[in-house]
Amino acid sequence: MNVRDVMRKDVITCSPDDTVGSLSKIFKESGISGVPVVEKGKVVGIVSETDLIKLFKVPEFSGELWLPSPLEVIEVPLRNLFRIEEFRKDLEEMKLKPVRDIMKKTVYSISPDDTLEEASRRMVRHRVNRLPVIENDKLVGIIARCDIIMGLSTIQE
Repeated sequence: MNVRDVMRKDVITCSPDDTVGSLSKIFKESGISGVPVVEKGKVVGIVSETDLIKLFKVPEFSGELWLPSPLEVIEVPLRNLFRIEEFRKDLEEMKLKPVRDIMKKTVYSISPDDTLEEASRRMVRHRVNRLPVIENDKLVGIIARCDIIMGLSTIQE
């Protein structure tokens, strides 16, 4: 079975100039977790939910026991309020960041005439969950892990 037999032809894409905010909306509304980034008809990158999650700054836990003094008991809630406000500000800045700043520029792709076995080998080798399907330098589809599984399940029936 070939990639063209199971690929999705209606590919949702984004532009490198789109914002992270608009990208997250695309993910939410379409129920997908990654898209090719297309500029002037060419695939120039790929971006996924993982790339969005990496934007969050997660403080590391030191593991030390902290016992507040009586004065710090009052200070702690105020300090937490400032952190919440900082987080909101960071979130607003994140939403405005262009996709080009977070996309992966190395794109692993496949031809529609390649086999499902080759598609799965490339996904495993490059540790990716989807491959843009390129024919004559044009994006003609996308294949994800679930498409391969669906394709393989039809062979068994």
